[in-house]
Amino acid sequence: MSISNSDTQPLLKLLLVDYNSHKTHILSEALDSEYYQIEWASSSGMSLLHRVKESKPDIIIIDIESPDRDMLDSLNVLNTAAPKPVVMFSEDQDSEIIQELVKAGVSAYITGDVATSRVRSIIEVALARFQEHQNLKQELADTKQKLSSQKVIEQAKIWLMENKHCSEKQAYHHIRKIAMDNSQKMEDVAKNILSLATMLGGNHG
Repeated sequence: MSISNSDTQPLLKLLLVDYNSHKTHILSEALDSEYYQIEWASSSGMSLLHRVKESKPDIIIIDIESPDRDMLDSLNVLNTAAPKPVVMFSEDQDSEIIQELVKAGVSAYITGDVATSRVRSIIEVALARFQEHQNLKQELADTKQKLSSQKVIEQAKIWLMENKHCSEKQAYHHIRKIAMDNSQKMEDVAKNILSLATMLGGNHG
């Protein structure tokens, strides 16, 4: 959201992808230019991934009659490489397709007619869901990293206890002192200790 209007309210950069113009015209009229900077993309033009890379939108709105495998593949790649909130308007009500789309990162999937008065609230809910999902993913990644770090430090402590004949507390303080003296993370010190142990032929599994 790098572009701002004359007030403090930032403009939301929105990529409106038109695969089927059934609702696109209604959607564009419902999107207030005071809040949204709209860019259009057509299915007959460059691929969705290239267009997203070029436009760098804050949110993507897709109007498509029925999502196909190419669309699912593109959304899966996007969700992995550069996640964006995606709102999809479609006529397809197949529950399996909808589940696949949600797994591919679609934040809101809307079928049937859309009242223009609902469009802004749909976008805001999609943005909130996307942010919540990203926060949960980050918390999970942080937890995995913390557990991985603790495991490495624990292995280094055990190696020191067995090979330097020290207590667990002494092993911990040894790793921590090296980390503090060299401005390193304890995990990195532990990895160096385990690398040295491997070179010496020690078993630290």
